[in-house]
Amino acid sequence: MLTPEQIEAHLERVLLTVQKPGRYVGGEYNAVHKNWDEIQTKVAFVFPDIYDLGVSNVGLKILYDQINQRDDALAERAFLPWLDFEEVMREHEIPLYALESKHPLADFDIIGFTIPYETLYTNVLNTLDLSMIPLKSADRGPEHPLIIAGGHTFSNPEPMWPFIDAYVVGEGEEVIHDIVDVVQQHKATLRGSTTAEAISSSKEETAHPEGHTSQKDARRGLLLALAQIPGVYIPSLYEAHYMDDDTIAEVAPLAPEAPKVIMKRLVAKLPPPPTDFIVPNIKIVHNRVTVEVMRGCTRGCRFCHAGFATRPVRERSVDEVLEAAEKALASTGYEEVSFLSLSSSDYTGISELVQRVNERFSDKTIGVSLPSLRIESVSVDLMEGLKRSRATGFTLAPEAATERMRRIINKFITDEQLLDVSRDIFKRGWTTIKLYFMIGHPSETLEDVQAIVDLAHKVLDEGKRITGGRAKVNLSVGTFVPKPQTSFQWVAVDTLEQINAKQDLLKQKLRRGINLSWTQPEDTFLEAFLSRGDRRLSDVVYTAWKNGAKFDAWGDQRQYHIWMEAFAEHGIDPDFYTHRQRRVDEIFPWDHISTAVNKKFIFRDYQQSLEGEIRVDCREQCFACGILPIFNNLRHENPGKGWMCPEVKRKPKPKKEIPVLN
Repeated sequence: MLTPEQIEAHLERVLLTVQKPGRYVGGEYNAVHKNWDEIQTKVAFVFPDIYDLGVSNVGLKILYDQINQRDDALAERAFLPWLDFEEVMREHEIPLYALESKHPLADFDIIGFTIPYETLYTNVLNTLDLSMIPLKSADRGPEHPLIIAGGHTFSNPEPMWPFIDAYVVGEGEEVIHDIVDVVQQHKATLRGSTTAEAISSSKEETAHPEGHTSQKDARRGLLLALAQIPGVYIPSLYEAHYMDDDTIAEVAPLAPEAPKVIMKRLVAKLPPPPTDFIVPNIKIVHNRVTVEVMRGCTRGCRFCHAGFATRPVRERSVDEVLEAAEKALASTGYEEVSFLSLSSSDYTGISELVQRVNERFSDKTIGVSLPSLRIESVSVDLMEGLKRSRATGFTLAPEAATERMRRIINKFITDEQLLDVSRDIFKRGWTTIKLYFMIGHPSETLEDVQAIVDLAHKVLDEGKRITGGRAKVNLSVGTFVPKPQTSFQWVAVDTLEQINAKQDLLKQKLRRGINLSWTQPEDTFLEAFLSRGDRRLSDVVYTAWKNGAKFDAWGDQRQYHIWMEAFAEHGIDPDFYTHRQRRVDEIFPWDHISTAVNKKFIFRDYQQSLEGEIRVDCREQCFACGILPIFNNLRHENPGKGWMCPEVKRKPKPKKEIPVLN
């Protein structure tokens, strides 16, 4: 394995031969550099895609900040190289390294992957291979880093089970410290038991199978200790059992230290957000300050995985958000700030925040971005405030265009509400609106898709009337994937024929002034079987990677035929994971992983979707999803810390009577 000095010497010779050398040199402003030799525990956080995307990831920023606050640990970053630099690395046998110190990833104690979406799975394997680390957990010994992973894919980690030592289920701000502490304690124990005699026997055993077994025992001891941390899932400590029809019978623990159900880890109070953001040397996707104002969502959209996975809602105060934004802008020199949440306009202090941002930065030109503005709650005052602060644009997400589909997905708005908000936006000087819609639900018809066309035209017509013909509509139409741990986890993915027919209708019927973007069916199916797969899919993932699959999230790099060939090689039908309607009593591959929203509640919500029944915002009425009882102790230990479930902050309102469609 090359040393950091040798790696830097190689970089001096080869970097000018590749695209964007700035991806690989490090040295960015605000990057943290600690003395490697003086630090007890070294952690490398990896986003398994190129630097341009990964450096903006909010989760990576948070964890990097958390670990570097410790005196006994350091955090560094690594990203997957693009194809040209990967070729150079393999030719010159340069291992993947961390940007800060240029140490190979294999030198670290812990490697933490942030995996927000499933199409990064082959990139994870490519990262390990470039790092010269065994791909499978079973092949690693005490000399190898601990491989952990987190991100929203925690809802079903089974397709990656043999490759990851430990999966973080839920939020990482606290559990990452628990993991570091256990790793330190485990190493101290090993050091304490190492005597001259033990060292001598270890050298002798290295040449014998017994020595290999001893190393495996040491590694297993660490995994058993990690399994006792709430929210940490050790896949190798579980075994999947199957029914005769290939569905899951049980995923059972193999050791008493492994809990039968791994409950999501949650922070009761959001810690102070990071403010000393790393300023990249090259242009990246989101080159701005980001401050998370709220985590979780109370709307209950049945298709939204993030809405289920991040419950309950917790908010930061306006003062804390404003202070963080001011510090981050000063420490980075950025001129735009994005206030992040799943539903920015549901943040209770949003109007005050925008007003105070304008007041605080009135002498500067600061752009404000508010993703996911709710159609029902966008106010005139908020829009005026955004306009003064040089907002970057408006994005609205109606998702469906007919009353029937809106009831099914539990996102009930009227056409007139959307048109009213659109008129207000156009009247205040904006000329472009982006609309998000979704196609592909099994209950959807071509008439429902035609309604998307009709509604987009109405928005465009209103815009042209108000702006004198300058209005444009950007229409983004994704294809529905029934994600694990959501109310639609029982339903099937739409067929290729139906998806093509619906997309063809959109392409043919939309007129000039509306810019359409859509999801390729292959992307939909890839996401579907990776997110809904069981442990047997890990063989497909490995074979696909071995045969050249990587950068699957990139349309120009995805090689869908490689995936289909991998399925065929292992005798597995991908339709089993995608186009099959699940039995109501089926045990899912992910049932031993809990987001703390209980399955009975999710199933009731699914049944209500079949009846077209709406659930109101749970700020208005608690529907007993399971989140409050499970985290009751956390709430009591942290009173008044930003919880927004109705039992805590609001008195429940009487349930609205909404007629059920026949």
